[in-house]
Amino acid sequence: MIEASNNRNNNNKVSALYVFGDSTVDPGNNNYIRTAFKSNFVPYGIDFADHVPTGRFTNGKLGTDFIASYVGLKDLVPPYLDPNITNQELITGVSFASAGSGYDPLTPTISNVISIPRQLEHFREYKNRLESILGKQKTEDHMKKAIFFISAGTNDFVINYFTLPIRRRTHTLLAYHQFLLRHVQDFIQELLSEGARKLAVVGLPPMGCLPIMITFNSNNAFLDRGCVDVFSSVARNHNLLLQNHLNLMQLNSSLSATAAKISYIDIYHPLSNMIQDPRNNGFDEVDSGCCGSGYIEAAFMCNRASHLCSDASKYVFWDSIHPTEKAYYNLYMDSRHVIDALVNA
Repeated sequence: MIEASNNRNNNNKVSALYVFGDSTVDPGNNNYIRTAFKSNFVPYGIDFADHVPTGRFTNGKLGTDFIASYVGLKDLVPPYLDPNITNQELITGVSFASAGSGYDPLTPTISNVISIPRQLEHFREYKNRLESILGKQKTEDHMKKAIFFISAGTNDFVINYFTLPIRRRTHTLLAYHQFLLRHVQDFIQELLSEGARKLAVVGLPPMGCLPIMITFNSNNAFLDRGCVDVFSSVARNHNLLLQNHLNLMQLNSSLSATAAKISYIDIYHPLSNMIQDPRNNGFDEVDSGCCGSGYIEAAFMCNRASHLCSDASKYVFWDSIHPTEKAYYNLYMDSRHVIDALVNA
């Protein structure tokens, strides 16, 4: 298991880390709901402490675990729905994320997972619990010093828009971009109204480089495993629109009055760099996952009966969708300057 270099001397500038989104940041909330989209079984978690499958969709830690350690909070971000979570764990932050979720309200219904609005409801429940521990004023101060981390959107395109015909019948691609951005804005506004002041919003990855997208969209997916740029270009365009949207929100006078800071985290270029230049990034395999054939396996299709690579650290992807712990670590390292800016905001 990789350990993050931490910044324990943050002078209490960060009180907690609150996480919202999809499988890239879900440490196990899906364990506690009725859905097939789970990962609380081997070989998931094979490189985690004691080889425990926690519900994280990777072989070890997630990027948010590294961030929590870096800012001096704790080594792991727990799932909010864990019934055994302690008050101390609650105080320093939890993840409300649910694998399979997205900004589009239709997306979580496909996998029967926790929608973004429902994650917000859980946060409000959490806030009430926190007030019973800290009191109302201390909770408000706590919110102002916490980092709110949001990572979603990939499922909206990969599972929803490009796989199902429903949204494509009613939305052009540009209209769907705008549709998602309105939901992003609404969600951020809700968090701001709850006292959030430090927010990080993650962009989309190069979607055409996900092994599952290569498998389903290449003319000969078993011989030609190159990225399918038509999907990655959608991610690039969306990221530009997202950045512009967040910048406009930051310039809004009402937002400026609250001293809130909204930061964009780029994962597209760091992940693309790992894929295009694997040797210099310490990888051997970039177009298939470590688990199974690596072409289509994810969730229940990656299981104890699946073939497993001998060294996941040589792979960018753990299964056909999700990065390995090492790839998450590299993404975390690349985002530290954004985290530093939020810490000091």
